[in-house]
Amino acid sequence: MNYMQKIYRCFCKAEEILVSAFIATITFLVFISAVARTAGSPLNWAQDVSLLLFAWVVFLAADLALRKADFVRVDMLVRFLPVKTQKFLYYFMYSLAIVFLLILVIYGFPLSASNAKRLFQTLGISYSWATLSVPVGSIFLIITITLKLISRFKEKEIVVQAKEAI
Repeated sequence: MNYMQKIYRCFCKAEEILVSAFIATITFLVFISAVARTAGSPLNWAQDVSLLLFAWVVFLAADLALRKADFVRVDMLVRFLPVKTQKFLYYFMYSLAIVFLLILVIYGFPLSASNAKRLFQTLGISYSWATLSVPVGSIFLIITITLKLISRFKEKEIVVQAKEAI
């Protein structure tokens, strides 16, 4: 395994741990906040922290899900199409996803910068920390999709070469 693959595996593991920690923290904060509100002492800051973490969880968990599986799709009709058409649709749909994610990256960074002066009410930190999840998460998703496309392309090359060898 080369150096870049090791770094990517460490990144993937760190992302998985971070998402798990964020989800556990959100769950804990929402529960504690509900109990405190019922007791008459609401924790207003818990809602802001949960919102911030949730913004990051959406994109980081999407990257995890995409890496571990594939796009959620209905293949009831697609599986009846010829194999070449199925391959075309696979690459086409991923290409469309990359274009959409690139748009999120291009517009996401200026959106984050424009939210720099907007503050979370109780935390006193910039709201741009939440909006930054859009372009950063989109970059992670683009990387994952690109690696999936390369892997699928190489896999098809290997299958073709194996068939030719027989």
